[in-house]
Amino acid sequence: MTIDWANFTPWAALSGGILIGLAAALFILFFGRVLGISGIVGGLLKPAAGDTGWRIAFVLGVFAAPWVWLLFAAPVNVTIDAGTGTLIAAGLLVGIGTRYGSGCTSGHGVCGLSRLSPRSLVATLGFMATGFVTVYVVRHLIG
Repeated sequence: MTIDWANFTPWAALSGGILIGLAAALFILFFGRVLGISGIVGGLLKPAAGDTGWRIAFVLGVFAAPWVWLLFAAPVNVTIDAGTGTLIAAGLLVGIGTRYGSGCTSGHGVCGLSRLSPRSLVATLGFMATGFVTVYVVRHLIG
């Protein structure tokens, strides 16, 4: 195994992790809700009265964040090495997985684990194991 030192950014990763943890803690403290993107967006698909404003604001913030980033830093060079069909299939699998798992990595991995939820521990272990197996299959068996 080799480390790609040009793209090894532990301080940026640590800063991002701190910001995500802080946002999740503040969200549950002030709103009493778990900061899981699939639950927030899913709530927009079956809206309840008086429950859509904050969800729309959150989603708009997710889409606005990269534009705010550009005010302070250079654009990030993004390379996607997958075809359109692969990306669509991956998106559908993630969507199906979040429904079966009753949440996504942000809901279970960040918020659920911090609340010591056994269900979130099992879900997060499932996410991680699936990721490990997928990388192994794609890199070593398929090529």
